[in-house]
Formats: sequence, structure tokens, C-alpha cells
Amino acid sequence: MKLAPLLWPLSLPYAAAAHLRARAYELGFFRQRRLEGKVISVGNLTVGGTGKTPMVLWIAQRLLAEHKRVGILTRGYKGRVGGRTGYGDGAGVANGSASDEVQLLGARLDPQVAFGVGRDRYVSGQRLTKEGVQWFVLDDGFQHLRLARHVDIVLVDATNPFGGGKVLPAGRLREPRSALCRADLVVITRSEHAPAVEVIIRRYSTAPIFYARPQLESVRLWRGEHRGEVDPSAKSRKLFAFCGIGNPSAFLNNLREWGFQVAGQKVFRDHHRYSQQEAAEIERAARASGAEGLICTEKDIFNLGDAQPGEFDLLYCVISMHVERGDEFWTAIMDKAQHQKV
Repeated sequence: MKLAPLLWPLSLPYAAAAHLRARAYELGFFRQRRLEGKVISVGNLTVGGTGKTPMVLWIAQRLLAEHKRVGILTRGYKGRVGGRTGYGDGAGVANGSASDEVQLLGARLDPQVAFGVGRDRYVSGQRLTKEGVQWFVLDDGFQHLRLARHVDIVLVDATNPFGGGKVLPAGRLREPRSALCRADLVVITRSEHAPAVEVIIRRYSTAPIFYARPQLESVRLWRGEHRGEVDPSAKSRKLFAFCGIGNPSAFLNNLREWGFQVAGQKVFRDHHRYSQQEAAEIERAARASGAEGLICTEKDIFNLGDAQPGEFDLLYCVISMHVERGDEFWTAIMDKAQHQKV
């Protein structure tokens, strides 16, 4: 970030304010609100993608496998409307009014999962409690201190763990690294072994450390409806990659690691909603690169709207989270949830 030296003085009051706010909640000066149910928070220290959505999906699926009534609480960033999607009600997910992440989770999860979407996660959670939800997954919840939680899971991206070490606006940290002391469990994502990152984490936290990495489930052909048919020939074609996600370089690197032939690429800001003009620009760039098709993330297809490519086949990756020592990680989550008082 070229402006980082100039912005560094602004990071000092930002970091101080974030630290004092967390301490105020810890000491009881600010009151946390408590839901009638177990709350598992998934969050991080940095802006950008660390794998929160796949982790929320992983946890929700494990809860469902144990026949628990599950609700996901999320702000629904850039959703067109607020509110929530409850049991058996696909409106807001199916019709594209919800955010891309909510639509993705709604498409991948059992219809019995409820969504509480809005800035006030407590109010959303109260509504879902009346519908029978007993277990909540709080999406991007580490800094949402107004809502009490039983488990605080913090994700750290091994490829850019602390955003250069500086707090916003000079760096990518939402809080100083010392905030890791609040974590119950830390998950280092996009790696199987990162001892240097572990050393830094251990300066601030004694929480158990686990590892997780993205796992390609399938590549599907997009025809305007989820989920589309699997394309077994995807890796035999030259593809032009595009995405509007928090960590585009990680996705592009994954494509190459998974054996795709990436002829060219174009990235957009996180949660970007594509216009027809941009779809045409992507196709022109793909044509110039010699690509035979387009490929993007699953999240991107929910942001295409009417901006559908016409000349090229559009493929998208269905990605899940593979957690190393997954059963041990799940046992740690449930132990904290069952025994930690809030």
C-alpha cells in the first residue's frame, strides 16, 4: 500500500479505539446481549477473505448432522434488502435480494437452516429463537462484541496473516494482534503447516491452533440456475478466470494448484455486482487471451444478475473447507459451547 506511511498516524487512534472498546466489553462497561441458545462466532482480524464463509458452512453442516436447529446470523453485506430468511422460506436467498454470501449458504445448506440477516444480530437472533433455533453461527462476529458468544473462532490466512502488521487505514488489521487473546480457537487457513505464523499467534494467545485449507468439490457449468451440471473436462481447456472476492490471489493460486490452465485473469472488488458491460469486457479479455471458457467462484455467480456471458461457457468452482484434525476441532468447539458460560 503506497499510502501506508502517510496513513500510519491515523492507525494509532484507530487501534487505540478498537482496544479500548474491547476492554470496555471485557470489564462490563458495555453490556453484551445474550441469546437463548448457543452462539459460535467465526471471524478474523483482517479485512478481506480468510475463508469465513466456507468455515460457517462447515460448522452449520456439522450441527445439522447432529440434528440441531441451526440459524446463521450475518450482516448480509451488500444485500439488497434487510430482514431474514426463516425455515422453509427461500425468499431473499432465491430471488437474489440477499447478499452473495447468504445466497451461497442458502443454496448449499439444508432448507431447514434459518438466516438472520441485518446489522443487529441480537434482534435477528431473537426472531429465530421464536422459530425454534437453538444453535447460532455468527458470521464475521469477532468484532461484533455486542452479542455474547460461547465460542470465538478466529481465522488467520497463512498467505497474509496480519495484513502487513498495521491497523486500518494503513494496513489490513481491524484490531491490533493483541486481540487474539479473546480467541477460544484459532484456525490458520490456506496452509497445512505455518510455524512462523504460529509463533506470532503464541505471543498473544494460548488457544488451540488448527489448520484448514480450501478443497475443490466440483466444477460446474453455469446456465443461470444453481447448481448446474458437473463439467469433467474443465481442466483440459484454457480458461479465463475472474472473481470479486476478498482474496482474489488465493483463488487464482488455487486454480493453478488444482491443475487448471489459466489463460488470463481479471479481478474486482469483494462482493462486486457485475454489469452487462463488465461481462462483455471479461469476454473480450478472454478472447484476447486465447481462452476457451470462463471460470469464477461460486460466490460470483450470485452477483452476475442479468450480466450473463454469451460467447463462452461459464464454469464455477464449488469449494468447501477441509479442516485438519476435523473431529478434534469439532470436539473442541462443542466442549467450549457446552461448558462456557456467557
